[in-house]
Amino acid sequence: MKRLTTRVAALATALALTVSLAACNNVADSSQSSSVTVETEESSAAPATPEEPAQPAAVSYPLTLTDQAGRTVTIESEPQTIVSGYYISSSLLIALGRADRMVGIEAKADTRPIYSLSAPELLELPSVGSAKEFDLEGCAALEPDLVILPLKLESAADSLTELGIPVLLINPEDRTLLAETITLVGQATNAVEAADSLLAFTQEQQTRLETTLADADRPDVYLAGNSDLLSTAGSAMYQSDLIDLAGGRNVAEDITDTYWVDIDYEQLLAWDPDYIILASDASYTCDDVLNDANLADCTAVKNGNVYQMPGDAEAWDSPVPGGMLGAVWLSTVLHPDLCSADEANAVMGSFYENFYGFTYPLA
Repeated sequence: MKRLTTRVAALATALALTVSLAACNNVADSSQSSSVTVETEESSAAPATPEEPAQPAAVSYPLTLTDQAGRTVTIESEPQTIVSGYYISSSLLIALGRADRMVGIEAKADTRPIYSLSAPELLELPSVGSAKEFDLEGCAALEPDLVILPLKLESAADSLTELGIPVLLINPEDRTLLAETITLVGQATNAVEAADSLLAFTQEQQTRLETTLADADRPDVYLAGNSDLLSTAGSAMYQSDLIDLAGGRNVAEDITDTYWVDIDYEQLLAWDPDYIILASDASYTCDDVLNDANLADCTAVKNGNVYQMPGDAEAWDSPVPGGMLGAVWLSTVLHPDLCSADEANAVMGSFYENFYGFTYPLA
């Protein structure tokens, strides 16, 4: 484990206890993203012969990567101690088999069932705070070999880098960026094979849904945010990809903001969606929507097509490693004649057994 020098320790002490960053939970500027590049002192694995399947590229250290903020990050040796300040990277580390290397975790970890289901020991780790109030000194005191943070914590990443601690900034805010995140973290932690397996699962389900729903009519879908029914996600967000994969059309597709946008009843009625889908952790219920007098003339409400995304394992309406399961579930809602619930449950069960080690659906 890397040890802070006396000079670096003094610098850490001089840092403020926390870094307050007024940021939103899902904001991301995809324009700052760059493709993952890797530079090592040794060459990658030899190309596969026609008779052999391609093998994951060998990872050797020192390893230089370009993170999703476009920063060049060098990791001197394979990380044995990792701090994750973001629930998406924490969940990803579990899926990659690197949970046992985590020494710090984001705030409110006890509110995320995936940890208690798959790696309850993570709930005992020190908290390094949240994106709004990151504990910079507490993170540095853990002396991690690697820190993984969301894009919005770039200033904290720069401060940790000055202390000699490598930091990867990630930005998994759409389908492509999530795949890039998985690849990046897999390379950084020498878990390329697990990352490739995770990506292969996602691609398999994407292909299955695209094939199955190729000729299906695409109903209009409104996805409501967790804090308010009149908050929705536009085409630049992961949630819109989820609707598209499930064979629907996001009625808010013309909104290009990279964060949740507030609308009004007039706009929602003008869109007149066929389905209204609530975020998995919505603070209101399907009954609240169905009984809302303002929506009496909305097609989704008139037909009783108001559903809430499951969240008993993870929030599938966010870009977590298992986010593809949100599309798998939603396809059974939008196209029950083509996508059966039994098949969806089998896919979900296989995913959580293989990558998280527990049985799903939950008993």
